[in-house]
Amino acid sequence: MTTRKRGEEGMIGKQLGGRYEILGRVGGGGMAIVYKGLDILLHRHVAVKVLRQQYVHDEEFIQRFRREAQAAASLSHPNVVSIYDVGQEEDIHYIVMEYIEGTTLNELIKEKAPLQVEEAVHIAGQICDALDHAHHNQIIHRDIKPHNILIGKNGRVKVTDFGIARAVTSSTITQTGSVVGSVHYFSPEHAKGTPTGEQSDLYSLGIVMYQMLTGRLPFLGESPISVALKHLQEDVEEPRKVNPLIPQSVENIILRAMRKSTSERYRSAKEMLSDLDSCLLPHRRNEPKVNFLDDDELDEEKTRVMPALRPGQYAVVEDDDDPQPRAKEPAPPEKKKKGWVKPLVWFVVLMSLVGGMWYAVQYVQQTLAVQRVDIPNVVDKPLAEAEKILRDSKLQVEVERQNDEAKPKDIVIRQSQSNMQVNAGATIKLTVSDGPESKKMPDVTKLKLADAKTKLISLGFKSENIKIDQQFLDAEPETVTSQKPTPNEEYTIPGDVKVELIVSKGRETFKMPNLIGKTENEAKMILNANELKLSKDGIVRQPSYKQSKGRVTKQFPFEPDDDVTRGTEITLTVSSGLPPEAGQMTVPVQIKPVKEGQAGTAKVILSDAKAENAEYQKLSNVTKTETLEVQLIVAPDKDATIQIRGEGVQNDTITKTYKDFLDQKNGKTQANDSGASSNAGTGTSGGGKTEPPATPASGTGGASGKPAQQDSGGTTTPPAPTGQNGGAATAPAGNTTGTGGTNP
Repeated sequence: MTTRKRGEEGMIGKQLGGRYEILGRVGGGGMAIVYKGLDILLHRHVAVKVLRQQYVHDEEFIQRFRREAQAAASLSHPNVVSIYDVGQEEDIHYIVMEYIEGTTLNELIKEKAPLQVEEAVHIAGQICDALDHAHHNQIIHRDIKPHNILIGKNGRVKVTDFGIARAVTSSTITQTGSVVGSVHYFSPEHAKGTPTGEQSDLYSLGIVMYQMLTGRLPFLGESPISVALKHLQEDVEEPRKVNPLIPQSVENIILRAMRKSTSERYRSAKEMLSDLDSCLLPHRRNEPKVNFLDDDELDEEKTRVMPALRPGQYAVVEDDDDPQPRAKEPAPPEKKKKGWVKPLVWFVVLMSLVGGMWYAVQYVQQTLAVQRVDIPNVVDKPLAEAEKILRDSKLQVEVERQNDEAKPKDIVIRQSQSNMQVNAGATIKLTVSDGPESKKMPDVTKLKLADAKTKLISLGFKSENIKIDQQFLDAEPETVTSQKPTPNEEYTIPGDVKVELIVSKGRETFKMPNLIGKTENEAKMILNANELKLSKDGIVRQPSYKQSKGRVTKQFPFEPDDDVTRGTEITLTVSSGLPPEAGQMTVPVQIKPVKEGQAGTAKVILSDAKAENAEYQKLSNVTKTETLEVQLIVAPDKDATIQIRGEGVQNDTITKTYKDFLDQKNGKTQANDSGASSNAGTGTSGGGKTEPPATPASGTGGASGKPAQQDSGGTTTPPAPTGQNGGAATAPAGNTTGTGGTNP
C-alpha cells in the first residue's frame, strides 16, 4: 500500500507528453486513476486518466484502456466527455480528456436522495440522449452507473468511462471465467455472460433512475453472485411503494426499462428518451400502471396447484324434477305476516347511528386536521416573485445565497421541495444566485504584449474584447504601460469584460535638424522647438576657418538627418573666430577685357581657408582694365586661389600661399603683385604662384561643365577650374612664370 501511494504522489508535478502537467488526484477506479492536469500549450485544465501501475504489463488491460480512448474519441456529443489526446510515456499509459468542474451523480445521490422527480427525469434524459448517440455510432457503454455520470456546475450531465465499451458487433462481454462491469447495475443478460446490446444500457439506466428516486438499489445481497442471481430471478420492488411521490408515468418508465426480458424493454434509447420527455406532462402523471403479462399466465393447460376436495365441503344440488318429497318430514310452521317491520326498524336505527358517527368524525377531522397544500415550482424565477408565489400558497420561505456562474443575481437556483403536498406553513428553503463570484483584475502592466494577452485569455477574457492602443512612450517597445480595468478592480464574468491596454511603441523618432552655420541662439531655439536638450557643457567653442564667430561648426552625436528621439542631449561646437595663425590678405586683381572698348562679363571665384569655389564678385560691361581688391584667408596648410572667368575678358588664376602672407606681414615687397594678366599670360613675383587659365573644353583632369555646389556655409560655389593636367602649376619663389590661354 505504501509503495502504491508513493507512486501516485510521484505523479504530482510530472509532465506527460511535454505539455500536460499533473496538478493533483481527483478520483480513481479499479483500472485507472484520474488526475487534474494543466495543458501548458493551451492554458486549460484537463483530466488525465492514467492506467494503474499493476496493469501496465497486462496486455488485456492495456487493450481495454486503449479501447476506452477509441470508443469515446469516436463520439462527439454535449453529454459525452470529450477525449483530447492519448499517449504513452515509458510505462505510463494515459488518456487526456475534458475536465468537468462539478460532482458525480453517485455523490449527488448520497447527498440528496431521493431526488426531486423533475431533477431525476432531467438527468436521466441527458444520459439517455448520450446513450442514443453512442448506440447510433455502434458503441455499447456496458457500465452505466452513477459513478460514471458527471454533473457540471452548470447542470450539464456528462457520461464518461467507456473502459469496457464494445462495438455492437462484438460477440461476448466476458473475460476468462469472469464478467466485466458493476454487479448492482448488471442487466440479466450481462450477468449470464450472454451478448449485450443497446437494451442492456437501458436496463442499467433504469436502475440508476430507481436509485435516484428511492435512494436505494433495487437488489442487494451478501455477495456479488447473490446480487447477480437476483437480477436473473427476483422481481424488483415497485418504486412507488418506496417513494409514493413518484408519478405513475415515471414508475412505468423504470419498470419497463428494468424488465428481465429484452422484448419487454424499450427497443432503443431514442424511444426511452421520447417517453422521458413527456412523462411529466399533466395528462400523463396519473396514467394507468403498465401491465406486463407472462406467457405462463396465458397458458390454460399449464400445471397448477389446486386445493383438495373434502367430504361435505360442497352441498348436493337436487334435481328440480324429482316428484318424490321426503317422507315423515314435518311441514315448516307458517310465518306470521309483517315479519319485515322489525328488521326495518333496526336498520333505520343502525343507519342513524352510523350517520351520526360519520358526521362526528368529519367534524373532529375538520376541527383538528392540518391543511395540506401543494408546493409550486419556483426554480429560475426572480426571488421576489418566488417569495410571493410561495406565501400565496401558505408556505414560509427561507433564503440561502450562493455564487453561480450561470444564473443571474436574485434568480432561484433550486428549492428544497417541489411538486408535492406539505402542511400549510411549512418552510421551503430557496437557494438564490448571488451572480458569479467577483474576482480581481490581474496586473499585466510591465509585461510584454504577447505575455499580457496570454495571461488574460487563460483567465477567461475573450481575445476580441482586448483592445490594443499603441503609443510613442519612454517604455521599451511592446511593453504594456497601463490597462483598463485597473489592477485589482473587481469583475464577475471575464468573457463580458472589455479590456484596453496601452502599449509602448518606444520613443518617437524624427530627423535631426541641420544646425551647422546657425548662430548659437538660433541653434538653441531649434533644439527647444524639437524637444532636444543641450548636454552638460553642451557648448564647445573652437576657432574655425569655415564659420564666423558665434556660428555652429559641429553637432554631436547626431549629424543632420540622423534619426533622433525627443529628449536626446546634443553637444554644439561654436566658432570662436579665426585661428590665431590665420592669414588675412588683401590681393588686388586686375580684370582686363580682351579688347579695349569691347564690353565683357567676368566672375571672380575664390577658394581659400574659409570658402571653396565661392563666387566672390560678378562684373558686367567690362570695357577697360579694372582693379578689384579681393579679401582672402590663407592657412599654413591651405593656399588661396583667385579665378577670373568670363566672356570678353582675359581668364586668369592667381594663387597666394601662407608664405606670401608672411612676406606681406613682414613688409617684403612683391614684384608685379597686382597680378596683371594678358592674352599672353600672367605672372606673380616674390614667391607667388600662377596657374594657367582653365580649358573647360579640352582639359583631361578639369571639371568643366560641373554644376555649382552649395558649401556648408550656404554659399553657392562653382566647380574649381583646373589646368591641362588637372592641377595648378606653381613656380619657385622669386621666379616669374606665366601660362597663357584664352577661352574657346
